[in-house]
Amino acid sequence: MIVGRPPCLIVVLGTATEVGKTWVTTRLIELLRSKDKSVGARKPAQSFDPPGRGLPLPTDADLLAASSGASAEAVCPPHRWYPLAMAPPMAAEALGAPPVLIDELIAELTWPGGVDVGFVETAGGVGSPLAVDADCARFAMMIRPDLAILVADAGLGTIGAVRLAVGALAPLQCVVFLNRFDPADELHCRNRDWLRTRDGFAVHTDIAELAQVCVP
Repeated sequence: MIVGRPPCLIVVLGTATEVGKTWVTTRLIELLRSKDKSVGARKPAQSFDPPGRGLPLPTDADLLAASSGASAEAVCPPHRWYPLAMAPPMAAEALGAPPVLIDELIAELTWPGGVDVGFVETAGGVGSPLAVDADCARFAMMIRPDLAILVADAGLGTIGAVRLAVGALAPLQCVVFLNRFDPADELHCRNRDWLRTRDGFAVHTDIAELAQVCVP
């Protein structure tokens, strides 16, 4: 059971890592907040390259916190920050941290009162391990979101990746966002049209248009 579950709970997943899940989530949060919606964000666990000699890069939790007006520690519990660029349960094992268990991640998914829309961003791709006993798809099923947003690349290979990911998320209500879409790119347009007409998926390429789907 999710404590303080918002009226609208949205999970954001990707077909792979580095497809832009955090950019999409932060932009949606900003757009909804501009419409006077109270929006929150959660990242159950995050792994990242440790800071080097230069200035450390912001983590996903930092970016989600900045867009939602919360603290990074509220977005992702500090004990779920793993400074090693591997899937969270792998990073935890390599760092000697306790194993990441799915029931614990869900129990830690708490929300303050008054949140209209809550975004939960996963890590890696739909089939990537989020815990030792669950991947991101299973996590999404267990939290029972009102909507799943699948972020995918717009270019070569996306049709197969989207089909596999949407299949893994069934029967959740799922919309696809083709990130970095270029309307002047013929392949991008053909991928969008194929996914819409041949597969019947709800596919978006404009972030403002996607934000309208997220309004309860």
